[in-house]
Amino acid sequence: MTASRPLLRQAPLAWRSLHPRPVRMALQCSRNASSSSGDQDKRRGGLGRIAGGLLVALVAGGAVLAYPTMTSEPPKTIREANIEYEKPRPLPENKEDSRDLISSQHLQVKKSWENPGVYCWGSNSGRVAAPDSTDSVIKTPQRIAYFDGQLIRDIKLDKEFGAAITERGDLVQWGTGFSKENPAPTPTLKGKNLVRLEISRDRIIALGKDGLVYSIPVAQSDQHAGEKSTSSSLSFWSNPGKINYRQLKPNGLSWGESIINIAGGLEHVLLLTSKGRVFSAASSTSDFPSKGQLGIPGLNWATRPQGPYDQPHELLTLKGFKISHIAAGDYHSLALEQDGRVFVFGDNSSGQLGFEVEKEIPFVDGPIPIPISKMYRGTREKPLITSIAAGGANSFFTIDATRIGGLNDDANNGRDLGNVKSDVWGCGSGIWGSLGNGRWTHVSLGPSKIKSLSGLSEYDETTNSVVPIRLAYMSVGSTHTAAVMKNVTHVDASDKTSDQDTNWGADVLWWGGNEYYQLGNGRRNNVATPMYIGPLDGGKGDAEKGRSDEIHRLQIAPRTTVRLGEGGKGRKATVEQRVECGRFVSAVYSSV
Repeated sequence: MTASRPLLRQAPLAWRSLHPRPVRMALQCSRNASSSSGDQDKRRGGLGRIAGGLLVALVAGGAVLAYPTMTSEPPKTIREANIEYEKPRPLPENKEDSRDLISSQHLQVKKSWENPGVYCWGSNSGRVAAPDSTDSVIKTPQRIAYFDGQLIRDIKLDKEFGAAITERGDLVQWGTGFSKENPAPTPTLKGKNLVRLEISRDRIIALGKDGLVYSIPVAQSDQHAGEKSTSSSLSFWSNPGKINYRQLKPNGLSWGESIINIAGGLEHVLLLTSKGRVFSAASSTSDFPSKGQLGIPGLNWATRPQGPYDQPHELLTLKGFKISHIAAGDYHSLALEQDGRVFVFGDNSSGQLGFEVEKEIPFVDGPIPIPISKMYRGTREKPLITSIAAGGANSFFTIDATRIGGLNDDANNGRDLGNVKSDVWGCGSGIWGSLGNGRWTHVSLGPSKIKSLSGLSEYDETTNSVVPIRLAYMSVGSTHTAAVMKNVTHVDASDKTSDQDTNWGADVLWWGGNEYYQLGNGRRNNVATPMYIGPLDGGKGDAEKGRSDEIHRLQIAPRTTVRLGEGGKGRKATVEQRVECGRFVSAVYSSV
């Protein structure tokens, strides 16, 4: 009872503060009635009773009763709220349904096995990203129908033409650079069991499984008309396509030695042998390499030796070093020795060779080593370059940095001795954000660390330890780059494991130029820091599982042996998804 008394005292005060006007009106009516004379006396009592009754009614019913008589606005109609209830997510019928509902990554890996093929996006001026579309750009990943259900050995993309190697080792070409009349994918060179591709301005360099190297014209008309650049080269004919091509065969290969890898730029190509030797050759008929990218001091069009213009030349400066990997940008080259030393040569106008630009020396025509140890001076870390990548006017290195002891180390400082962290460094042009270091620079004075990709680690349940996250590989286009992480993946979910056991793949990060939407995020702004993009299907699969409002990132399926097709009822194959950055075009494809 005591709790209700304050409410009784406050009620009149609250009413007077909220509704003062009706009270004053009622009192004024009472005064007017009391001042009336003579013949109004008879009505005084009636008016008083009316005023008093009105005041009592106002007090009892509230002043809101007086407001309708003071305004001409009709009362507003109150609309009933439309309540929309979230649709319940479908209940899982089996383990796979449960996993699809739990994980976007599991669904992505599953779809890559069920629907192998090629997703492409970026510039479509040459009908490369979407041969069936006349749109000038493709903003987000879109499948090329021709490759649906196919596994691809390799793919390379230019703004005007594309080239791919099928599972059988045949060459397929498309784009207006191949044929303006029919830019659709078309098989060209067959029966050579090709395994790897590189492209120049106007030719395709293809490596066969047997170590033979072929140079094929991009244009279909040139393939049938024959070579026009020189009359000294040999022509070979393949059946049934009868495609004219040239064979690049280094002289002096030892018994059992063959070409095992190729890397190329706009005008040159590098050849790596099984013995660790490196050869270089011209790869275009439009221009002879003139910026030192061949790695042969003094070699140019005027000083070239007799014979075909595209004959391979051994890099004698590297003789005695066993090279394990090669890479090439538009006009520069890199060679990684098996002990971790990197040699660079070619154009350095943007600092892509890893040292400061000198106007008097715009390029280097012979291999020189990069002083990587300077980058870790004073850190008590010993660097070892583990991989290289290049494209456009950029070069990238991955480095394992091992913690070593110092003279003044105490017990606390010595606890992390031997620990390894993986770092990523880049150099060259950064005007499009191509360096990935968060800065926009025309040239670089030396390699800079990509911090968002460096020093990463994760817990590995199989070894019960924390391990560094390295890069599996990098694909470098003319202005943009993709880095595929070597994070822990899982593809062992099966009917024998729990319905909570989901598969997941490798993370992919993108950065650099985006003027043709080649980064795949649906926007056109350049990006200077590595970023994730969404799933290849644009999130349709997640929306079907009730995850339309959630943000998910693209992951690609790691290499594993599975049965392809819906429900895993197709043929058995060892397959993975791979990323390719080309000249203003990007792709993710199912690789055999």
